[in-house]
Amino acid sequence: MGQLSGKIACITGAASGIGRASALLFASEGAKVVAFDRSSDVSSTVEAIKDAGGQALGMSGDAASEDDIAALVAQAREAFGGLHIFFANAGITGTARGGYFDSNAANWMEVLRVNLVGPFCAVKHAAPAIEASGGGAIVCTASVAGLRSGAGPAPYSASKAGVINLVQTAAQQLAGTGVRINGICPGLIETGMTAPLYENARAKGVEDQIGLLNPLGRGGEPEEIARVALFLASDAASYLHGQSIPVDGGLSTTHPVTRPPGLQKG
Repeated sequence: MGQLSGKIACITGAASGIGRASALLFASEGAKVVAFDRSSDVSSTVEAIKDAGGQALGMSGDAASEDDIAALVAQAREAFGGLHIFFANAGITGTARGGYFDSNAANWMEVLRVNLVGPFCAVKHAAPAIEASGGGAIVCTASVAGLRSGAGPAPYSASKAGVINLVQTAAQQLAGTGVRINGICPGLIETGMTAPLYENARAKGVEDQIGLLNPLGRGGEPEEIARVALFLASDAASYLHGQSIPVDGGLSTTHPVTRPPGLQKG
C-alpha cells in the first residue's frame, strides 16, 4: 500500500521538472494522476506513469484559466470518481533579468497571472471537489524568492511572496472543510526554468560551483521537491496547514547577494 493509495491527484506543470517528478512519485505511491500542462509534452509524463504500472491521464491547458482549471477538476472527477489532491505547481520566471528597470507592466502581469492567479484558480475549483470527496490537500509551489530578496527576478519574487500569503489566507477560508493547504519554497533546482543557468555553467566548466551559496553546497533535484510535495499531500501531514516550507539546501537562512550602490538596472 502506497502513501496515496486510493487517492486522486491533479498536478499542474506536469510536463517537466518538479511537476513531472511529482506526478511519477505520486503515481508510484498509488495515486491516480491527472497530469496538466500547457505543453503537449505532458503526454510523456502520462506514458511514463502507465509504463510503470500506474494510472494517469493528461490534459493541456492554461493553469491560470478558470475554465481550464474547472475542466481539469471535472475531468478528474469524471475519469476517476473524485479528487483528493491538487498540486498547483505551474509557474514561469518571466523575461526580466532581475530588476525593476529592465522590466515592464506586461511582464509583471503575465508572471503574476500564471504564478499567483493560477493557485487561486486551484483553490477555488479544487477545494469544493476535495471536500466532496471526503477531504484532502492542496499544495502550492512558492519559492525561496518569495521569502526575501536575492533569489530571483523581481516579478517572480513578488508573485511567489503572493503564493505564500495565499496559502495562509486560504487556510483560514478552508477551515472546517477537511481540505488542508500548504506551500513549498524550492531553492535552486535543476528544471527547465533554471536550465540556462546550468547550461551556461557547464559550458564554462564551472558546474561544480552551482549552489555553493547553499550551506549544503549544491543545487537540488526535482525529485527532492517531489518528496516534500508527497508528504504534504499525504495523511502524514494531517496537522500541517497554512505553511510554506523552504526546501533549499539552507539558502533561505541568509540569501547572500552582492548589492552595488545606486539604482540597480539588472
